[in-house]
Amino acid sequence: MKIHEYQAKQILRSAGIRVPMGEHATHEWEAWQIASKLKSDRVVVKAQIHAGGRGKGGGVKLAESPDHALDLAGEILGMTLVTPQTGPKGRVVRRLLIEEGVDIAKELYFSVLVDRSAGKTMLMASQAGGMEIEEVAAESTEKIIKVHVDPLVGATARIGREVAYGLGFTDKTQVRAMTQLALNAHKAFVDNDLSLLEINPLVVTTDGELIALDAKITIDDNALGRHPELMDFRDFNEEEELEILSSRYGVDYVKLDGNIGCMVNGAGLAMATMDLIKAAGSMPANFLDIKGGASVENVINAFRLLNSDPNVKAVLINIFGGIVRCDMVAEGILKALKSVKVDVPIVARIEGTNAQEGRRMLAESDYDFITADNLSEAAEKVVASLKGGRP
Repeated sequence: MKIHEYQAKQILRSAGIRVPMGEHATHEWEAWQIASKLKSDRVVVKAQIHAGGRGKGGGVKLAESPDHALDLAGEILGMTLVTPQTGPKGRVVRRLLIEEGVDIAKELYFSVLVDRSAGKTMLMASQAGGMEIEEVAAESTEKIIKVHVDPLVGATARIGREVAYGLGFTDKTQVRAMTQLALNAHKAFVDNDLSLLEINPLVVTTDGELIALDAKITIDDNALGRHPELMDFRDFNEEEELEILSSRYGVDYVKLDGNIGCMVNGAGLAMATMDLIKAAGSMPANFLDIKGGASVENVINAFRLLNSDPNVKAVLINIFGGIVRCDMVAEGILKALKSVKVDVPIVARIEGTNAQEGRRMLAESDYDFITADNLSEAAEKVVASLKGGRP
């Protein structure tokens, strides 16, 4: 679950990490009120959406007075902010963060994440702050510091100092401050079951202080049951409607930009299916996992999701019956087609438990399924179906 910058800074502040003074606003006059309270020579008016690149899109502006903040808030609130991460549709700005300006001497990058290949949490830092870390990794790999944390030992002062020295700190006070920030950030990461904690930029002020100027936090959805207080951070306006609906339906769904709808049981199989669709010359419209023990109701709801996406021009059903029986999935498909009108080609590949019976049920139905014996063939057929052909 992604959260807004102002919410991420609440978590950082609670963890003992310094952030600029500020509050969020949903009305231009509220922005004026907050700017007046800050008593700062300059305040920053920042659009709050779940996407980066806000400054480039005109969503971050500097105000010289509370009245100026009022005017800027009126301009930004309600605007459709387009950034590389939002895509051409953009996002409507409904919230702002109004915070004090900071005199910056240096910009750094710092994050905590999970390195799945190592099976450990990792502190990552760079002196190239303010840039997208992907750009730094592509152009200057040597500028990235990576320090793993042994789960049996935990984050120690030595690890924090390794980050501090790697960032070029030599002053003892700043080394201690960076060490403590790294340890506090890691503790917040673990305690809140986060999947990403990113501070970019982490700035050194002209007074030598360390301040988290911008923050991005993603919370592990699977752990939200342990953190009911974090559920209040969820902003449904920032999420895809179909993804919200999928949580109600009990399936895993992520909307993508292609035109071939996928219905698959198993996350790994779903990823392989999407790869083969791309290899066959098209793009998947979604990741949709009806899960290993999918019920008839899951299959029906999956079809509802696929049918709700106007970009879907063909559907590929890829089922391997291990836990789930193929005939039960076929029953769900046929029931779904009775209640949900589907006007696009459907390619079905079914293998595993009771696969022969499942294929027979689809073949004898009134719907004109395109069948495939293996996954590669299914991908080729669904791509061909977009052009009205059947290889």
